Amino acid sequence: MEIAIIAHDGKKPEIVKFLMDHKEQLLDKNVKLFATGTTGGYVKEAGMKVHRFLSGPLGGDAQIAARVAEGKIKMVIFFRDPMGKHPHEPDISMLMRICDVHNVPLATNPATANLLFKSLYE
Repeated sequence: MEIAIIAHDGKKPEIVKFLMDHKEQLLDKNVKLFATGTTGGYVKEAGMKVHRFLSGPLGGDAQIAARVAEGKIKMVIFFRDPMGKHPHEPDISMLMRICDVHNVPLATNPATANLLFKSLYE
């Protein structure tokens, strides 16, 4: 199973902690992680295996959306910063729309991500 992970700058440590808290389950289920460039760098630095795309503002969000549209990525975890301004907001909206069009679960905060990950354990 392929899962995409993305986080705005202020949320990158939070997504790494989330993944570390679920590391054993990810390994048990043979999950392959895909991430935008900078988020993937944080995850790799934490010792986890991840395929890195471009940084979000440089097209990484679009690369992930393409894999969603192709039916490859089955879940997206995107820890967004709702209080910040993001110059690539159109890309973010496009990714969220693609997830909706293809009925792919999308979590934008840790509470929702935890609920989605519970489904991996069943």
